[in-house]
Amino acid sequence: MIAQIIQVLAWLAVPLTLLAVVDDWFLRPARRAATPPKADPAWAHAAYLALPVVIIAGLLRMLGSERLDFSLVLVLVLAVSALVVAIDRWLLEPRRAAAAPSPAPVTVEYARSFLPVAAIVLVLRAFVFEPFRIPSDSMMPTLLDGDFLIVNKFAYGLRLPVLNTKIVDLGEPQRGDVVVFHYPPDPAINFIKRVVGLPGDSVRVRSDQLIINGQAVPLAETGRYNDGCYVNMRLSEEQLGAHRHQTLSCHTSDYLMAAPLASCGRHIPVSYRCDDAVPTPGLPDRNDTIEDLVVPPGHYLMIGDNRDNSSDGRVWGFVPEDHLVGRASRIWLNLPLGRSGWPYWNRIGKRIE
Repeated sequence: MIAQIIQVLAWLAVPLTLLAVVDDWFLRPARRAATPPKADPAWAHAAYLALPVVIIAGLLRMLGSERLDFSLVLVLVLAVSALVVAIDRWLLEPRRAAAAPSPAPVTVEYARSFLPVAAIVLVLRAFVFEPFRIPSDSMMPTLLDGDFLIVNKFAYGLRLPVLNTKIVDLGEPQRGDVVVFHYPPDPAINFIKRVVGLPGDSVRVRSDQLIINGQAVPLAETGRYNDGCYVNMRLSEEQLGAHRHQTLSCHTSDYLMAAPLASCGRHIPVSYRCDDAVPTPGLPDRNDTIEDLVVPPGHYLMIGDNRDNSSDGRVWGFVPEDHLVGRASRIWLNLPLGRSGWPYWNRIGKRIE
């Protein structure tokens, strides 16, 4: 219900802003200059009161969109704010001074406030840190749906916002890094996976274990994972490069059994049960690779820690270097709206291995 209200208010943001600008710049000054001055009509008063609300709703709507290029939005906000301030400085302000002393339009004051904030946020987000929300289960148990991450933007070099052109080379991804990148089939969407294959590597997955350049990556089963939504999954510890982390898997030739389950606290209660059946004779484990995946130059192979429920490089291929966004470093907030709706406080501040 709240999401629908936010969506409706967000749709009103653009027309209401245009209405406020027209009234604020052209109609309101005439009302103030009248003798005696005229009060704002009810519709204008309501528009000015609603303007901050619909703008905030628009921002919340943008933050919840997986396809939104937030850097582009910041650039547009910066450009529009600068244009409004310039128009006021060279056109509107001299007219106000020539007629009678009067305050600047409300929309101009908004633009003056947005200008430095948008500039600072754009610089920080483009070159230092960027927030990212985990939208799926593909990186469980390392990351959960509802985790909000800090992404280190300068770990792999500084890039221009929107264009994503590298201007300073500061490093390259290391095996085992958890990386945010533009999804190759649709670069408007950001994905997050773990770097498994570096350029030139030969990678194979066999019984949910990674084999890189002919060497099996250390993987030790530590128990079973049950959270009400994932039932009886194999929980293992993997040493990949300098990173020691956990993985989920299920040894079966079939898809994970997905069905509603009362113990799953999701709003859409779909659970995944691992029967851990022995793979059908003659058939590989479901997400094994039939052949070695050879990583081409300038590309990386990304695979999720939830080995049997992750759409990753085994499905859609390799990630070009220019699609990299940054390295995930820490969890700064957890808000599992798809599950309990209450934060998991022990996850806040957790370092990502």
